Amino acid sequence: MQYDVIVIGSGPGGYVAAIRCAQLGLKTAVIEKYNTFGGTCLNVGCIPSKALLDSSEHYHNAAHSFEAHGISLSNLKVDIKKMIARKDDVINQNTAGITYLFKKNKVESFQGIGSFVDKNTIKITKDDGTSEQITGKNVIIATGSKPTYLPFLPVDKKRIITSTEALNLTEIPKHLIVIGGGVIGLELGSVYARLGSKVSVVEFAKSIIGTMDGGLGKELQRVLKKSVGMEFYTGHKVTGATSKGKTVTVTAENPKGEIISLEGDYCIVAVGRTAYTDNLGLENIGITVEERGKKNHSERSFRNNRPWCIRNWRRCQRCYASAQSRR
Repeated sequence: MQYDVIVIGSGPGGYVAAIRCAQLGLKTAVIEKYNTFGGTCLNVGCIPSKALLDSSEHYHNAAHSFEAHGISLSNLKVDIKKMIARKDDVINQNTAGITYLFKKNKVESFQGIGSFVDKNTIKITKDDGTSEQITGKNVIIATGSKPTYLPFLPVDKKRIITSTEALNLTEIPKHLIVIGGGVIGLELGSVYARLGSKVSVVEFAKSIIGTMDGGLGKELQRVLKKSVGMEFYTGHKVTGATSKGKTVTVTAENPKGEIISLEGDYCIVAVGRTAYTDNLGLENIGITVEERGKKNHSERSFRNNRPWCIRNWRRCQRCYASAQSRR
């Protein structure tokens, strides 16, 4: 089947591009590997984390601020299962909205993994192993990203987890250790800190949100310490993490070269994101990528071979840090 535009990925970059192309009169198709639209942002990223931030802030205000307003509450507690269910409902509302917009604008969708056969032909491999091919005059790569793992640190997704699993915990951690002082780790750390967890952030750089303005990182650290009691180990190099039963032990080297040890019941590994380029078949259109799949070897290769690439990650990173610094 021939299309004017094929979009691989239905996250905020992909679905907006697909809808706009269809509105401009182009025959458009979207390929999505999961069974819901919206990508990382709507399903396991921005939207669910903001939903939990909202819920946790309500609890924190009830526990620490209401009394000053003459509102007294007794037996205040968190129902984490109900909080997670509310988060899931927010996700469902958003993903259903994309489904509606696709139908309204006549965007055709395919579920499966899209990979290049050549610059105009995309193979779609479904969950059951069957496949089909479609062709397009233009192809937009909008496959997004996934959590980055540290090669020496095994993630069991039970006690040593990524941001994805942290959105679905069935209990509030007593002590949550966060490896990585970027926006993802800080956001989820602040959620559980507001719910009563002790939260320790271990960051290799000398300050949190190290890729941003130094003053912003300093102010954000001050706010998170003062408002929710988070503690920070900046300039610390993580050397390992182990899980035994319900205990996680994280070891790190401090600026003096000394080894410190932190024990908690959960550890989030939040050291960044890696681009989804696996199984895209980029080699079939003459594109090579760096080791972590983040960057093609030449911007010109995209123009010459016709696929377009959407980039929207860094813009999203700035939103949370800016919002928190204004609190």
